[in-house]
Amino acid sequence: MQPQLILLREGTDTSQGKAQLISNIAACMAIVDTIKTTLGPCGMDKLVSNGKEVQISNDGATVMGLLDIVHPAAKCLTDIARAQDSEVGDGTTSVVVIAGELLKEAKTCIEDGIAPQVIIKAFRQALAESHRVLDRLGVPFAQSKEQQRTLLERCAQTALNSKLINTERDFFATMAVSAVLSLDEDCNLAMIGIKKVQGGSMRDTQLIDGVAFKKTFSYAGFEQQPKKFDAPKVLLLNVELELKAERDNAEVRIKDPTQYQSIVDAEWRIIYDKLEKCVASGAKIVLSRLPIGDLATQYFADRDIFCAGRVAVDDMSRVARATGGTMLSTVNGVVPENLGFCQLFEERQIGHDRYNLFTGCAKSKTCTIILRGGAQQFIDEADRSLHDAICIVKRALKTGSVVGGGGAIEMEISKALRDLSRTIRGKQQMVISGYARALEGIPRQLCENAGHDPTDALNKLRQKHFKGDEGPWFGVALSNGGICDTYAAFVWEPTLVKRNALSSATEAACLILSIDETVKNAESEAAKKGESAGRPAGNMPISKSGMGGLVGGLPGVKKLKGRR
Repeated sequence: MQPQLILLREGTDTSQGKAQLISNIAACMAIVDTIKTTLGPCGMDKLVSNGKEVQISNDGATVMGLLDIVHPAAKCLTDIARAQDSEVGDGTTSVVVIAGELLKEAKTCIEDGIAPQVIIKAFRQALAESHRVLDRLGVPFAQSKEQQRTLLERCAQTALNSKLINTERDFFATMAVSAVLSLDEDCNLAMIGIKKVQGGSMRDTQLIDGVAFKKTFSYAGFEQQPKKFDAPKVLLLNVELELKAERDNAEVRIKDPTQYQSIVDAEWRIIYDKLEKCVASGAKIVLSRLPIGDLATQYFADRDIFCAGRVAVDDMSRVARATGGTMLSTVNGVVPENLGFCQLFEERQIGHDRYNLFTGCAKSKTCTIILRGGAQQFIDEADRSLHDAICIVKRALKTGSVVGGGGAIEMEISKALRDLSRTIRGKQQMVISGYARALEGIPRQLCENAGHDPTDALNKLRQKHFKGDEGPWFGVALSNGGICDTYAAFVWEPTLVKRNALSSATEAACLILSIDETVKNAESEAAKKGESAGRPAGNMPISKSGMGGLVGGLPGVKKLKGRR
């Protein structure tokens, strides 16, 4: 009899084979069943509470991030949702639904005896064909700027259809397009700031052509400073303009009590020297990331200079890039090239808060959106929705082509894949047909979420796309449960959204299908829990030999000194 070889630590859980593969697919399907009800304009919201905070959202990436997923394979779905959100900004729910439908079809193939490697190869072949269909059907943008703006607004409206602010999608779509078009050619979204002010209605949201940030902490002399300047110069500092607290100073020993006054005078000379150099630079606005004390505030107020300390890092970066100023860590040797410039600076009351506004920035185009609303959860969700719309506008502007939404492009790709499968012999024909059926999961789920009959809608869509005489853009009409030409109904999506969603979903499905064994080390997991929780008090083992006993039973601590 062969002796049993033990290669893994005792208590290690190993699962392998077809049963483990199907178990991973079932875990992923459980996550998809939670997320898929948020798809589309009629999707439901999810309320996630961790015992302290409450989040309400129907954004796929947000919900997936809030869920505490512990299954190792199911975490792949969280990764593709985050990748879709960071790369494109929209389609986070679609990518999870498509990945779940692909795994569902793959499960059927595995149970029928098809090897996972055959399924993976067929999936990648179907993905390549899907990309060719997208390239062929993508509608390029018009050359006219007015028509191009209209196309971008339609794309933004489509992205906002499924959001909490869909009732004001025309208003926010116009704002999102205006924000992106106000940027430079690189379309750096870091130059778009979104500030949330609680109170008012959604219609009170405004777009500021420049940089705006909330008034920082200030001292009494601040109210004496001017709050409006025309064509001012801006000095940006990373310097603390206040007297040091005594506890921060080093110990100084003196022999003569009269020497103490010279030390105090030296401290005052240092702060006054800094303030005089700020005034000599010619700047009318002084901003600093570090505190500006009461002495400096009053000093600047007496000389008609505006100052603000403790400015947030992101706000300082935007002001520096917008005005062309340089962040300085010293006030010595300030030259005119280090100063920023803007056409207008003013402090304005918005809601219950006061905001500092820099407009007419010549060096770099930027803008700020002041978002208004009632409950804080509503404002947070509106912020995420507006961010998705802005990302969609940027991607549509960069790629320059759109496709019809509402499940139209998925049905057309499904038709092309069915035609391709008829030209292939062998097991891959069955797998590619399953890929085509998986893409029909998008229009099916849209109908289910809207409360319509998905079977009837899919039969009509298959008929329209099979004939092909009325165009490829027939999708689901959620208003009546029928079908309509989504391109004519202005339901448009950037081609890049669909391309990235198909690629991410296919790669995630292939990754999960390539796993045939899972190894869990229970002892390592217990050790991690012990490290995170910390050692309980009173459980430290102490031997009779004292602290020396902790190191192999040495009789005394003195033996620990040095090395032998």
